[in-house]
Amino acid sequence: MLPIRKCVATLFMRSTDLRSVAAELPVPCISNRKLPSAEPFIPESDSPPLPLQHGRCPMIFRLIRLLVTALGVIASAGTLLSFSKNPHWFVRMWDFPRVQIAAAAAFSGVLHRSMFFRGRFADWALLVANLLCISWHGKKILPYTPLWRQQVRKSRLRSPNPRAIRLLMSNVQMENKQHARLLKTIRETDPDVVLVVETDAAWAEALEILDADYPYGVKQPQENWYGMLLFSRLPLIDPRVEFLVQHDIPSVHTGIELRSGDRIYLHGIHPRPPEPIRDQHSTPRDAELVIIGQTIEENGDRPTIVAGDLNDVAWSPTSELFLRLSRLLDPRIGRGFYNSYNADHPLLRYPLDHVFHSNHFQLVLLRRLPHIGSDHYPMLVELAYEPAAKAAQPTPQPENGDQEEADAKIERQAEAASTGDDRPSE
Repeated sequence: MLPIRKCVATLFMRSTDLRSVAAELPVPCISNRKLPSAEPFIPESDSPPLPLQHGRCPMIFRLIRLLVTALGVIASAGTLLSFSKNPHWFVRMWDFPRVQIAAAAAFSGVLHRSMFFRGRFADWALLVANLLCISWHGKKILPYTPLWRQQVRKSRLRSPNPRAIRLLMSNVQMENKQHARLLKTIRETDPDVVLVVETDAAWAEALEILDADYPYGVKQPQENWYGMLLFSRLPLIDPRVEFLVQHDIPSVHTGIELRSGDRIYLHGIHPRPPEPIRDQHSTPRDAELVIIGQTIEENGDRPTIVAGDLNDVAWSPTSELFLRLSRLLDPRIGRGFYNSYNADHPLLRYPLDHVFHSNHFQLVLLRRLPHIGSDHYPMLVELAYEPAAKAAQPTPQPENGDQEEADAKIERQAEAASTGDDRPSE
């Protein structure tokens, strides 16, 4: 028994020595604490972690980052293209959605800065590009907000007034068969002059009922989306239809005698737009606008109104050139966009239907009217002929190079017409 007791005592002493040694080690070999769960290995990086990454980058996170980056890149590329003067439809289409591009750049910039920004060169480049997009497009669209000074003063004259003219302008969309809705709008607004575009024979027949109240007029219905009808209660002076740049695109030009006996002049236009479906460039549209602008300037100091669906936005380079050449005013400046197209898609709306006028007029009324089944809203404007207002309403002035640019647009259209390149593809 003695050897056995001696062996047990020896083992007990050795185990005690082992426990004391283990206690002195910096990292315990034996512990009752629960071991932490294993974490995936993440390589160290010089860049700070993404705000929402949390140690890993799931597929959905990468997809969102890709979409946000792509949105900013597209906004930047579209902005750069809008600086070009190339008439190709793919270039000119970026003139239209300046509000949408600015919103897209703001959305991309805010999301990228809050979720994905890591201080790298690419992050800063995207952020700066978005800020530049917002600044540039904001500069273009800000005049068409109440934050800007009104270009056309509010008239103190009240309707009815013998020196005022109330004009309703509507693109009815040729396929639209809801004729009664337009007639109802005309009865409710009681305009002196009605200009209707995209009218075919069916629309001309449906609107014949207006002849009783509007004894003066010009009728040019066509089956190609470019027909035009003009109805007037006021006498027309030397009305005529002209085809300024293409044989199937009419425009109406006439003098109008106001109830006061004063004579004013109206140009009704609806040029062919740039469009991708039939590969149509903006060359004929641009040429028609500058031809009318030059004509108005050559006619001298005459009270003039230009109305119609210009198939161009007010802030495009061509529209700005037209206003400088003609020295006409835009009553929307300082008041609002008055988006007239697209009536069916709220997120894709632009001011395509315009009423410009010389500084002989002040504004009585400007309204966008209810939907009539077309893809355009009708527009209603009432202007008061007040020649004394000219001094208080300075006109846009031509800039260096404007005349050369206008001549180049007309020459480009002449060359395209000679080869048939100004026609849409079938």
